[in-house]
Amino acid sequence: MRAFLDFEASSLADDSYPIEVGWVFEDGSEETHLIRPASGWTDWAEDAAVLHGLARDRLEAEGEPHGAVARRVLESLGPHTVYVSAPTWDGKWLSVLLRAAGLPRHAMRFRPTAEAHAEAAALGLGREAEPQELEALTAAARRSLAAEPVAHRALADARHELALWKEISRLARARASAIPGQDRPAGR
Repeated sequence: MRAFLDFEASSLADDSYPIEVGWVFEDGSEETHLIRPASGWTDWAEDAAVLHGLARDRLEAEGEPHGAVARRVLESLGPHTVYVSAPTWDGKWLSVLLRAAGLPRHAMRFRPTAEAHAEAAALGLGREAEPQELEALTAAARRSLAAEPVAHRALADARHELALWKEISRLARARASAIPGQDRPAGR
């Protein structure tokens, strides 16, 4: 099953670390976890805190132990295809989380949401979308969801990515049914 994941982090610095993770599966089931910083995690940027609205003392008081969160991520998401909108950053923060928990840092790999967008278009169209067609569908889906601002919270941002995936598929189905002579994909 597909899942969409997002991390929030202490900053965008080299020594940043994850402070929140959230994911949502295509069936709508979801989880989110505040992460208590590990002892060596000291980086903190106030401008990032303004964006996500999380204070370090809240993470220390309410966050779950980083090791427990790392194990939950692997347990819940390991057998699934996981998409992220920023693979370099999200992969970095997953690696930091796993290493701090004593787990192999490559225990899970993410795929870019652009791949999910292409798959959504193909599902709706019943064929692979041409690059310009995919770009147009993705842009139209983003416009459809423009009223939903980016929340800069892990679960809300993961939900947004799922909504975008669904909207691309919906628009592709509508396009396929509007093209004369093209059958709508079976079962969709």
